[in-house]
Amino acid sequence: MSLARVDDREQDRWKILFSINSSRMEMKEYLTETFNYNDYANKLVLEKIKQLPEKDEAIKFFSHLINSMNKWMARIHQDPDANKLDWWKPAYPLNELEERWNNCLKAWIDFINSKTEEELFAIIQYEGYDGGRWEVPLKDIPLQLNYHSIHHRAQIQTMIRKQGLEPDFVDYIGTKYKKVS
Repeated sequence: MSLARVDDREQDRWKILFSINSSRMEMKEYLTETFNYNDYANKLVLEKIKQLPEKDEAIKFFSHLINSMNKWMARIHQDPDANKLDWWKPAYPLNELEERWNNCLKAWIDFINSKTEEELFAIIQYEGYDGGRWEVPLKDIPLQLNYHSIHHRAQIQTMIRKQGLEPDFVDYIGTKYKKVS
């Protein structure tokens, strides 16, 4: 992995964005919290997928989330075979989805926890889809994976509703708010 120092202004901007009641949330904590939220929401969706009369398309999308996390990890580690990994294939058997999800999630959380805040803001290089060298701040890859998960989870929720089931409430705010009166 190629690391370069990111502009201190960007790091300071993120630190301000994640300040909560004068206690600063570090990027590592934010990324871990976001992965944990996605884990919670994706597992609710996975339970609904199991109930669908027609599961194939939902399984394809859920498998895509796993494949994307694995491909980005391979890119970060400069795996020479990273570009051979497909974003959409394989579609895993339903009975393997939860274990495969847990494995790739653990790999990402362990990876993030192994990094310092400075390393998370560092610029890394990877080989892109076109064989060219691309660069991005490391933190933006796990952010992309989490936002990507939200996008496809919404698509799966639509599939669930179209097949006559009521999707679970998986909004992030539902994990944070509490009734006070």
